[in-house]
Amino acid sequence: MSIKHLFFDLDHTLWDFDKNSKRALSQLFKAKNILCDFEIFHQNYERINHAYWKKIEQGMVTKEALKYGRFKDAFLSIDYPADEALIKMVGDEYLNYLAEQTLLFDDAIEVLSYLKTKYKLHIISNGFQEIQDYKINKSGLLPYFEHIVNAETVGVKKPNPKIYQYAVDLATAKPEESVMIGDNLDADVYGAMHFGMQAIYFNYKSQSVPNDVKAITTLIELKEVF
Repeated sequence: MSIKHLFFDLDHTLWDFDKNSKRALSQLFKAKNILCDFEIFHQNYERINHAYWKKIEQGMVTKEALKYGRFKDAFLSIDYPADEALIKMVGDEYLNYLAEQTLLFDDAIEVLSYLKTKYKLHIISNGFQEIQDYKINKSGLLPYFEHIVNAETVGVKKPNPKIYQYAVDLATAKPEESVMIGDNLDADVYGAMHFGMQAIYFNYKSQSVPNDVKAITTLIELKEVF
């Protein structure tokens, strides 16, 4: 069956989470006069945040535990004297600063403009619902997508097949005529493949790729694929 629907991940796939997150944290630390070696803090925070998100996907920690625990652990890692009030403030304000960022991966708009003429485009995101819609709108992505599915709306996160079922039902699509495009091998690629969709791994960090996975390293390659 021919492909009719393309489902995109948002963070780390269209919206450049790494650059946006670092910029948001830098702005927040300057605004709140948090004095530390920011580069070292940020390196530790990225590692800790990644570990927390893996636990979120596995259902091992809650959203609230992630929001504050990642900053508590990051401050501890550099021996910064952060009390609970500061940790809570940073956890809350970070999301506000993050939502204001608009950096997309190279060629994102060009590629989406091209694909929209040929396919129905949708988003499936595991990110926090309260800021995902704002990020999509502020960064100019909203006009390209028919449906935006958030894990918090569905009650489960990728790679749970229930979120893929919800997304194809909402889009009036069939798995066999759909492709998932994302940066996470487990959540986006294997989750979609196990559900019966095709998948493309956005391997923007140029890591090693399993033999059973179709991968791209830049978004512009999607114009060749489709």
